[in-house]
Amino acid sequence: MIEHSNIQTAHSRRTFLGQSALGFGSIAAAHLMQQESQASSTGSLSALHHVAKAKRVIYLFQSGAPSQLDLFDHKPLLNEKHGTELPDEVRGGQRLTGMSGNQSSLPLAGSPFKFARHGESGGSFSELLPHTAGVADDLCVIRSMHTEAINHGPGVTFLQTGSMFPGRPSLGAWLDYGLGSENEDLPSFVVMVTKNKHGQPLVSRLWGSGFLPSRHQGVRFRSGKDPVLYLSNPDGINEDSRRATMDALSQLHQRRFQQTADPHLQNRIAQYELAFRMQSSIPDATDFSDEPARVFEEYGPDAKQPGSFAANCLLARRLAERGVRFIQLYHPGWDQHGGLPTGLPRQCRETDQASAALIADLKRTGLLEDTLVIWGGEFGRTNYCQGKLTAKSFGRDHHPRCFSIWMAGAGVQGGMVYGQTDPYGYNIVEKPVHVHDLQATILHLLGVDHERLTFKYQGRQFRLTDVHGHVVHDVLA
Repeated sequence: MIEHSNIQTAHSRRTFLGQSALGFGSIAAAHLMQQESQASSTGSLSALHHVAKAKRVIYLFQSGAPSQLDLFDHKPLLNEKHGTELPDEVRGGQRLTGMSGNQSSLPLAGSPFKFARHGESGGSFSELLPHTAGVADDLCVIRSMHTEAINHGPGVTFLQTGSMFPGRPSLGAWLDYGLGSENEDLPSFVVMVTKNKHGQPLVSRLWGSGFLPSRHQGVRFRSGKDPVLYLSNPDGINEDSRRATMDALSQLHQRRFQQTADPHLQNRIAQYELAFRMQSSIPDATDFSDEPARVFEEYGPDAKQPGSFAANCLLARRLAERGVRFIQLYHPGWDQHGGLPTGLPRQCRETDQASAALIADLKRTGLLEDTLVIWGGEFGRTNYCQGKLTAKSFGRDHHPRCFSIWMAGAGVQGGMVYGQTDPYGYNIVEKPVHVHDLQATILHLLGVDHERLTFKYQGRQFRLTDVHGHVVHDVLA
C-alpha cells in the first residue's frame, strides 16, 4: 500500500525539525522533502502492480447524460407500449427526480430512431450513430452501468472523483500521482471542453487534485492563440529573460524551503518549470498545419474549428502521441428533458464522426494498442416521458438505474456488448457495472491495483474507489 502523510501534519513535523537542534533538523527535513518531490515527479508507485495493457486514457465525457434508449439499448417493447403507463412492478417504488416525480402520469416513450446491427459482431446501434456503428467491432458497449447519483452535479463528480461530494482528487490526478508523466515538457493530465456549448456547469474541481498536491491537477487547454492561459511571454519579455526570472525565482523558493520545508514551495517550483517548458511544447502539439487533408476529412468539417469536439479529438490524438497520460474531453448539451427528437440528433452530429475517427486514427497509427478510449455520460435517461408526450416531441428525465457507455483500445475486448437491461430498459437484469467497478477496471488496465493506490489524508487512507469496486474481467481481452 502506498502511504503519504497528511500535508498539514507533515508540515508541522518539518517545522518542528527545522526549529530544533540548531537547524540540523532542517537538513533532514529538506532531504525528506527532496525524496518526496522526486517520487512525485516520477509517480508515487515505484513499480506497476501488474503488467499494464494501457499507457494512456482518452475519456470522451458526454456531460448531461446521453439517452441510452435512443443510441445503444434498443427496446422495441417501448415502441409497442408507447404512451401507456410505466408499470408499477417495473418501477418498483424507485425514486424519481423532482422534475418528474410529481407527474400524475409516466407515459412510456419509444425511440423514434431506427436501430440496426453492424460489424461482424452484430452490435446494435441507432441510426444517429452511423460513424460509431462503423467501428462497432472495436467497441465494448457496456449497457449495465449504474450509479447512485440522480442529479448532474453529484453524477459527474462521482464519475470523475469516485465521490458525489466535492473535494476528492479526480481520476486524472490519481493517475498523475501514481504513475507520473511520460513527457516532462507536457502536463500528464489535460482537459478540454467543447466551446460555445450550453448545459450543466463544468467546474475546475472536476479535474482538480483534491487533497493531493496541486501539481497533479488537470491543465485545461482552450481554443485560441493561447491554449493555456498566461503561458505566452508578455510584450518585452523574451525566452532568455524568462529563464533568468525563473532561475532567480527558484533560488528564492529554495532558500525559503530550506527555512520552512514547506512542500507547497516544491510543487510551485515544479509547476513554474513545467510552464516554462510548455511554452515550446504546447504550440507544437496544437499546430495542425502538419496534418494531411484526409485527416480533417475523417474527423469532419468541424475539425478545423479550434475548440470544437472534432478539433479536440484530433488534438487528443496528438497529445497521446506525445505521451500525455490522461486526456479528458467534455462535451456538454446531452440533457434532453424536452425536445429530444431534435436535440439528440444535433448532439450526435457534433460527436459521432469525430469519436469514430479518433478510434480509426489511433488504430492506424498503432496507438490504439496501448490507449484506452472511453465514451459516456454520468447516468442514463428514463423510459418514460418527462412532461407531456406529444406526437412530435418528448423528453426523458435522469435515470441512474441503468445507462450505456463504450470503451475501446488497450486491453478491452472489441465487438462486445456487456450486460443487459429488462425489456422496458428500466432495470439491469444481467452483469451490473457500478461506477466504482468502471474506475477499478480503468486503473487495472493501466497496471494499477485500485486498492493499493492510496493517499493518507485526515487520518485515513483514501483511494479513488473508496471501499468499493471490482475489476470487470469479462470485458478484458
